[in-house]
Amino acid sequence: MRLSRKIFITVIFLIFTGQQNIFAQNELEKPTYVLVHGAWHGGWSWQMVSQELRENDFNVYTPSLSGLGEHKNIATENITLETHISDIVNLIEMEDLYNVILVGHSYSGTVIAGVADRIPNRLSKLIFLDAMLVHDGESPLSLQPKEARISQEKLVRKKQNIPPFPVALFGVTDSLQAKWVTERLTPQPFNTFAQELSLENEYGNGLPLIYIACTNPWLPILKKMSKEAKNNPSWSYFELNTGHDAMLLVPDELSNLLVKLSK
Repeated sequence: MRLSRKIFITVIFLIFTGQQNIFAQNELEKPTYVLVHGAWHGGWSWQMVSQELRENDFNVYTPSLSGLGEHKNIATENITLETHISDIVNLIEMEDLYNVILVGHSYSGTVIAGVADRIPNRLSKLIFLDAMLVHDGESPLSLQPKEARISQEKLVRKKQNIPPFPVALFGVTDSLQAKWVTERLTPQPFNTFAQELSLENEYGNGLPLIYIACTNPWLPILKKMSKEAKNNPSWSYFELNTGHDAMLLVPDELSNLLVKLSK
């Protein structure tokens, strides 16, 4: 009886410690990439980049934000910027991820800034891919050029979701690719643009900040924001000679740069 009890206790101990090793992320392992898409897009936009990163032995997540991509069926007025920040915070916490390189494309520069404000201990770097730099008390809408802002404000007042821009604006000009991308773009829940970003800590919350500008063509609003990063010694700055949707246009080049930035 005593022997059986000893064996039982030993087995329980091994199971428990084994589970600890299984579920706790080893900090010495390669970082995990969480790739967050921009407005109107979804996790689908990272397909080629995520495949290449996985081939380089990285763990990669490409969530679709609420109301977008495969979640387009729930694009209601209840979805706000805070919802999207919570989407990524919840993903990282539920998957128990640490040493996360968090990449935000375009609009999602706002999202990852909010995530870093809340869970900096789980993150290792923030990478802004041709992304908006929205600070505390600002909204993605408030920083739009005048004509776009007025147009979008009308939709917000009517509680109408914001239709996607033509894909050519994102640099997608190949006819087959343009058709594929256009079929997958979905309206942006209006309150994700209208709600102001609320930060309790300094921007980036002490994490390394990296900006990748897409310069051909260079979207005017993002040219201004990329220069903000370029002229700030706290940032590391890089350029890609491609259009806004770099993950679709130059997936190999972008993937190679992300691998380089992981070190």
